Amino acid sequence: MTVGSSQRQVVLATVGVALGLLLAALDQTVVGVAMPRIVAELHGLDFYAWVTTAYLVTSTALVPVAGKLGDMFGRKPFLLVGMGGFVGASALCGVSQDMVQLVLFRALQGLFGGVLFASTFAVLADVFPPSQRAKMSGVFGAVFGLSSVIGPTLGGYLTDGPGWRWVFYVNVPLGFVAVALVASQLPFVRSSARLRDIDWIGTGLLFAGLTPLLIGLSITRDHAWTSVQVLGLFSVSVVMLLAFYFVERRVEHPVVPFEMFKRNVFATPMIIAFFSAIGMLGTVIFVPLLLQGVLGTSATNSGQLLTPMMMGVVVTSTATGALIARVPMYRFLGTAALSVMILGLVLLSRVGPGASPLEVTRDLVIIGAGLGVTFPLTFVVLQAGLPHQLVGVATSQVMFWRSLGGTMGTAVLGSILTNRLPVPPSRIGLANTLHDLFLVAAAVAFVSVVASVFLKEVPLSRQVEIPAADGIETEAAA
Repeated sequence: MTVGSSQRQVVLATVGVALGLLLAALDQTVVGVAMPRIVAELHGLDFYAWVTTAYLVTSTALVPVAGKLGDMFGRKPFLLVGMGGFVGASALCGVSQDMVQLVLFRALQGLFGGVLFASTFAVLADVFPPSQRAKMSGVFGAVFGLSSVIGPTLGGYLTDGPGWRWVFYVNVPLGFVAVALVASQLPFVRSSARLRDIDWIGTGLLFAGLTPLLIGLSITRDHAWTSVQVLGLFSVSVVMLLAFYFVERRVEHPVVPFEMFKRNVFATPMIIAFFSAIGMLGTVIFVPLLLQGVLGTSATNSGQLLTPMMMGVVVTSTATGALIARVPMYRFLGTAALSVMILGLVLLSRVGPGASPLEVTRDLVIIGAGLGVTFPLTFVVLQAGLPHQLVGVATSQVMFWRSLGGTMGTAVLGSILTNRLPVPPSRIGLANTLHDLFLVAAAVAFVSVVASVFLKEVPLSRQVEIPAADGIETEAAA
């Protein structure tokens, strides 16, 4: 294989993987805009929340499993299965005739979405050396943020134009391009793992533990934390996850190697991902309420005013990926960035009636700028500091803990809003409640700042062996 063709292959493979990531990330923002129209046509208001919950539960629960299997059997097959399955499930969502079908197909779509999320960032370790990996992690983080910028606009255009079903159909052509590029260009890393090496019992217990936990967190918006339903789901989750822990300590190929939590380069990024996600979700979920309920901004304008935050994520994620290998003591980039994010949350808590929407825009840019740095930083430290055979499970754990943190943050902050909001609500009452809510989010996110101080800095090597598509290894310089 010539150097030129190898470089071309890497570029095309990377484009294919990035399209797969965009495919899954875009779906999370596009669908929300279409939901009112979907409910109106399919007549299933009682299932409104379950369209999102079904996807969230299955995608989050599968991420750790898919990451481990990618380490064992190679990531290319799982990327192809994830992309192909996601496209097929999207088409099924588009032809749904009632809300029950849509919920079931969204759950199926979430399974394949979990495979995509677990594999896209991990595959960078198969293709790029650590120094270039940092740059590409920044680019992929920017793709993730970009989906939040273009998703609502695209969703609105499709819903008002060809119809809400095209919110799902649009994934089909994009998915076919991604599958074609990955199938033809992405190197396949051969593995000696066998089906009997899979931890089937651990996988089942993990699903049995995470599913009631995520459903329990999701229903706290209309059930009290002390209700029979929530406590019952949490109890089942605790029993299943304890059983999972004890099983994992004894199997040869655990889905989650708990020994990794003793390593600084693994445990610290998990803490950062989990607690920073609470701050992020506190912003994304509740800022529209601040803009509409306190400042009197229209729904359309409130959605557009979230764009600066995501653009801040895109810019700083890309810049961090490009600079991280050149910055001495780069671990403190995370400390500074997370501190900036918390500053933005504190400033946001001071917004009250009469404030300018531009003030909120400024705060969102600050939050997005701080948050964008953490995406490439956590992935780079993990992938450079752990053996290659653990890259998939480690990378998927970052995605898992970030998703779990966002889910828990939404549930807890939503409870604060419900319990503290005066009845009947007023602008001043809502402003005071949101003031407390954003301060709580900032306080919780501060844990990630403290953790980042103790992050171990891993030297970024300059060379790595890159597996070629035919199994022949070629060496590429950074």
